[in-house]
Amino acid sequence: MTAPTLIGQIGGRDVHSVSLQGDGLTLKLLTWGARLAELWVPDRQGILADIVLGQDSLDDWQTHGTYIGATCGRYGNRIAGGRFTFDGRVVQLDQNEAAQHLHGGTQGFDLKVWQIESQSDRHVTFATTSPDGEMGYPGTLTARTTYRIDQGLMIEMEATTDAPTIVNLVNHAYFNLAGQGSGDILGQNLQVEAGFYLPVDDRLIPTGEVLSVTGTPFDFRASRPIGQDMPGEGGFDHNLCLSGPVDSDGLRRCLQAVDPASGRRMRLSTSEPGLQFYTGAHFDQTPGKGGARYPRFAGFAAETQCFPDSPNRPQLPSARLDPGQTYRHIMRFDFTPA
Repeated sequence: MTAPTLIGQIGGRDVHSVSLQGDGLTLKLLTWGARLAELWVPDRQGILADIVLGQDSLDDWQTHGTYIGATCGRYGNRIAGGRFTFDGRVVQLDQNEAAQHLHGGTQGFDLKVWQIESQSDRHVTFATTSPDGEMGYPGTLTARTTYRIDQGLMIEMEATTDAPTIVNLVNHAYFNLAGQGSGDILGQNLQVEAGFYLPVDDRLIPTGEVLSVTGTPFDFRASRPIGQDMPGEGGFDHNLCLSGPVDSDGLRRCLQAVDPASGRRMRLSTSEPGLQFYTGAHFDQTPGKGGARYPRFAGFAAETQCFPDSPNRPQLPSARLDPGQTYRHIMRFDFTPA
């Protein structure tokens, strides 16, 4: 087992990196944000490339790495107005994207220095506690994120609470199967097992409709290039409602992505009902690892999740967590050459 490496401090707290290796994969993880910083995967010739976007130094992560690779929460994605009614009272959360609440607010889990709770050659578990009232959330929440190499990569996010609350933890890695810094992902092929999607307004808040993907740019039921039929200049930033079969572990088949040139293929299964598919339109020659400059659409995020704005939409899956319950969100990645 490799000991954690000290890489700097944030707010007077030591930040460490942790490396895992096995099954042909190599991972580098950070205690800052329980973050996936590197993921080295072989192509069809066995040549390794780091397929997640990121930064080289802790200073660069803080300057350019917002959300990249992090565990986001307490509530990943958006809540309209940062406000919802819960058990008969109005809860007001921090507003950090105009009037909306995004990814846990201005002091979300992506900015916390997590503790290393346990570690082996093939796994590490990070833990953090969010006190009652932090960013407006009710209840003290204890959260854990585990990265595990087990015939691929497993990411397991868990949480418990001492009072009724809401929780929706997401992993915010950006993938480029050709290798980070190799250009955009528009020519990579994507298939998503989703028959419906949530249309959004100009705030990227769901309108309340649940529409069929048939005849829309959101129909990825058959594999096609990501850049084909994009919905406007901003590309994709939408929740797809997953409908794939559930396996014996209770995980739903979610997506398959392939880089035709290298043959790298990623399959994802999840315990969650939704997938926020985002194509990284905000990148604009953004500095990245190894001197790379990330252009628009330099990587795609595949955030399995409870649906955005669910606390204001009783017809959507609930994000409620009560004392005595354990929130558990599992993502299973399989990497095999195409």
